[in-house]
Amino acid sequence: MSLAPLLAAPTVVQVHAFAALAALGLGVVQLSGVKGSTAHRILGWGWVALMSVVAVSSAGITVHNGPGHYSFIHGISAGVMLLLPLAIWRIRRGDIRRHARVMTGVFVGGLIIAGGLTLLPGRIMHQVVFGLG
Repeated sequence: MSLAPLLAAPTVVQVHAFAALAALGLGVVQLSGVKGSTAHRILGWGWVALMSVVAVSSAGITVHNGPGHYSFIHGISAGVMLLLPLAIWRIRRGDIRRHARVMTGVFVGGLIIAGGLTLLPGRIMHQVVFGLG
């Protein structure tokens, strides 16, 4: 494992990756912690901010498809940007169950599935985790 490929990547890739890793860690804390507390709300806003950075920064990453060409993973990012406000709207309406479902879905789709796809051969995170060769 080496961070060298990530540190040599364009700034947008670095911002994207580090925000995603932070969101993954914070998401685990949020999903396993007590819900409804002040801490949950504060950390939740931090998680929403991190996920927004992850989703928006992904638009600047088109290395594999050519400049301006988007992939399936970009579709996940667009979904995240639509679902985050929906989750906030749900909780403000008092719909805790649907808020939890949407946030869990964003965590799984936006971090676990999309993050898993970054481990495919030829991608920077594959090089970080598994090495260059």
